[in-house]
Amino acid sequence: MTEPTHLADDDLLRRMDSGDEAAFTTLYRRRHPAVYRFALQMSGSPSLAEEVTQEVFMTLLSHRASYDGSKGPLAAYLYGIARRQVWRRLALRRRQLPIPAPEDEDARTPESLIAHSQVERDLVRDEAVRGLRRAILALPARYREAVVLCDLHELTYVDAARVMGCAVGSVRSRLHRARALLSERMASRKSSSSGCLV
Repeated sequence: MTEPTHLADDDLLRRMDSGDEAAFTTLYRRRHPAVYRFALQMSGSPSLAEEVTQEVFMTLLSHRASYDGSKGPLAAYLYGIARRQVWRRLALRRRQLPIPAPEDEDARTPESLIAHSQVERDLVRDEAVRGLRRAILALPARYREAVVLCDLHELTYVDAARVMGCAVGSVRSRLHRARALLSERMASRKSSSSGCLV
């Protein structure tokens, strides 16, 4: 018998249907990280991302028959469930996503901004990554969704369109607009941070 870790998703699903718990465990381990990252990148909340991830796999177990492999890969199906769960939970919270305030740029000296060691370069890079994450979270939902699915999770436009329930052209358009907004925000952030060096 083939080890579950070497099987394709659809083969694992067939084994799950016949009661193979190892098949579900393998599928969960394979797809859990991406589903969690998607929910986290869409919501900005680790606790919400964990709730959504659990719900996605519970839905897969209880509504297994609703997945049709001819309509797209399992990953797109799982992202679709996660997407609906994220929006539902965010609507229930009825509040805007908290975006951490940037650190006080005036309190830093020019010397602290120049990375002389690997540790300092890592800190600067990490701050840039945090800034990009904040910028992505600040995007309007339809643009954020396109960036998360296509750029961060590397879904094709076709699969992203299936997840988002829209046309492929809409995905392309939203992604183009999202990238333009991110570019503007990151350029503005960069110019405001370099302005404190003068």
